[in-house]
Parts: sequence; C-alpha cells; structure tokens
Amino acid sequence: MRRYCLLMLLTAFPLLLSAQMKFGYFSYEEAFQSMPEYALAQTNLNDLREKYDAEMKRVEDEFNRKYEEFLDGQSDFAPTILQKRQTELQELLKKNVAFKKESSKLLKQAEQEAYAPLREKLRKVLETIGTEHGYAFILNTDGDACPYIHPEMGEDVSQLVREALR
Repeated sequence: MRRYCLLMLLTAFPLLLSAQMKFGYFSYEEAFQSMPEYALAQTNLNDLREKYDAEMKRVEDEFNRKYEEFLDGQSDFAPTILQKRQTELQELLKKNVAFKKESSKLLKQAEQEAYAPLREKLRKVLETIGTEHGYAFILNTDGDACPYIHPEMGEDVSQLVREALR
C-alpha cells in the first residue's frame, strides 16, 4: 500500500508541476518590425543600399563604355595596345566584382549593427514580461516553430510586447 501511494505521488507530481507552469508566445518578427526604431534603421539601411547601388551602376556603366570603345577600335589597335586594353578591362572587371562582394559584406555588417540595439531592447522587454507575469519561458512562433499551442496552457504576449516596446 505504501508503495502504491508513493507511485501515485510520483506519477501525479509532474502533472501538478505542469499545471502551475505558464508560458507565453509571440511572433518575434512582428514585434521586431513594430518597434519605432525599426523604421529608422530600415530607412538608414535603404539609404546606404542606394548609395552602394548607385556606385555599382556607375562602375558598370564605366566598364560597359570602355568595353564598347575596345570593341569599336579593336581592329585598329596595334597588338600591344590591344593587349593593354584587354588587361585594363580584366582589371576593371575584377575590381567591380571585388567591390560588389565588399559592399554586400558591408551592408550585412551595417544591418547587424543597426539591429543589434533593437534586438537587445526586445530581449530585455521579453525578460521583464516573463519575470513580471511568471512565465517559465516565452516561445517565438515564427517560422512555424510552434504549429500548435494549447490556448489554456500558453498565453499570447504579443500585445504586452508591443505596448512595452512603445
């Protein structure tokens, strides 16, 4: 009998614990994009992207112009001039490719730097909400990571997050 009671207690104990545990859930991307600072960061990143795109277009136009000049005068050039022009075009092409790679890398870095304070702010808001409301954890529902959440076991904290971010 004693053994039976102990077994019942051990079986019921996890159920009692799970009944008391609360968790929250929300969409990280939705909350992140609702931040007022997000729009400013997006604007700054778009401006930077446009500057890189304008420079890329300028160097592509320069390459195309020189290539057309090369094609037009190709039959009239002496062999050494022809070789020199080919080398110039190859170097220009290499520089353009390198610039494109570097600008892509710099844009990614700028994006990480622009969003880092926003991500930290969101992390602190989630920590505060979790502590104040007694959540064991808060789930991110983006990317179909949690296809089903029982509404009686978890609470949608999206509105709390949006309010705290304002």
